[in-house]
Amino acid sequence: MTWREGLQQARRNLESHRLRSVLSMLGMVFGVGAVIAMLSIGAGAEQQAMAMIDRLGVRNVLVRSKEPRDEEVAEIRKRCPGVALRDAEAIADTVFGVDVVVPRVGLDPYKVLTADGKCKAKTWGVSHRQAALQQVELAEGRFLDARDERELAQVCVLGSAVRRDLFGTAPAIGGRVKINDLWFEVVGVLAAEMRGGASFQGVALGDPANEILAPVSTVQRKLERAPNRSPLDEIVVGLKPGALPGQAAASMRLLLDRLHAGAPDWELVVPEALLEQSRRTQRLFNLVMGCIAGISLLVGGIGIMNIMLASVLERTREIGLRRAVGARRREIRNQFITEASVISLVGGGSGIVLGVAIARVVAASAGWPTVVTLTSIILSCGVSVGVGLAAGIYPAVRAARLDPIDALRYE
Repeated sequence: MTWREGLQQARRNLESHRLRSVLSMLGMVFGVGAVIAMLSIGAGAEQQAMAMIDRLGVRNVLVRSKEPRDEEVAEIRKRCPGVALRDAEAIADTVFGVDVVVPRVGLDPYKVLTADGKCKAKTWGVSHRQAALQQVELAEGRFLDARDERELAQVCVLGSAVRRDLFGTAPAIGGRVKINDLWFEVVGVLAAEMRGGASFQGVALGDPANEILAPVSTVQRKLERAPNRSPLDEIVVGLKPGALPGQAAASMRLLLDRLHAGAPDWELVVPEALLEQSRRTQRLFNLVMGCIAGISLLVGGIGIMNIMLASVLERTREIGLRRAVGARRREIRNQFITEASVISLVGGGSGIVLGVAIARVVAASAGWPTVVTLTSIILSCGVSVGVGLAAGIYPAVRAARLDPIDALRYE
């Protein structure tokens, strides 16, 4: 019997018991679908984590201000003014491996408007060197430059959502935006792709689409802040190639503890450590989900074995007749293995469709990014075919070992 004749025979046998064949495939369908769906969700989460880490800068270390509780503000401010330029200067002068230090000042303005619209947006005073340290993509215009910072220029770069709320479809570059009581000229607009979640691994990130960037010197000197707040909200420290973020962070921790006299009004964020933590969490997620999906595939394999054993029992007389007219044990064995393989292949193919559909539904309904990779498809199909073959071997060997005379006598 050729392989083509074997496939045709397997198809006829499976079609003669359609319901039973479909039920035996369901385990493969759900198992493969679960593997692809879980791996695609995990890959999407990893991609999102990498995008957030890119925003922070994987080779950066961030010093962030922590606002004390109301009852502690007065006491803490007697010891330390909070995160300030002196911290940035001390870090640049004393910490090994520091390349550049960039201050950031945040402001929640009570008024952001233009002649045609208004919105609520976080305003950040940033250095022109921020683009070299953190991911900044522009859709229109330019970013802030050294001259803007030096001359306390009243210019700004808008996030994509802010631009839409304030200008709609009208041109934004060259337009004027009023932040509190100060007018700013728009010189750039951030790309719409620059969006982000509110936090990552417990670290607040904000959303660039709803932010306004202005020169740090302008924000510090021309826009008012609450009197008890730290002079700076954040210091971004860029490291030289070869410098270890962990070691640099340890040095900064000792330095800042002395500068702030032990006051708990600052915190360090190491994006590299966040990335490693995210990867550990992702590996654990993949392991747990892989085990759950593997159980589904195992159940599917048991179903295939059960169906094939029942098929051997039902076709005992057929097997005896085929042996009597000259069929060899190898041909009987290959016939049942072929049928098991067809069940696992069809179930695996249907599982791929189900897994991709689940991933798309999750992405559309929950807003969670999913990425269906070729690796997940190959892995799930390979496992399903392997389980199907393993489940079909024992029934096939049992069928091949039947004695022709006893098989012909079977009722």
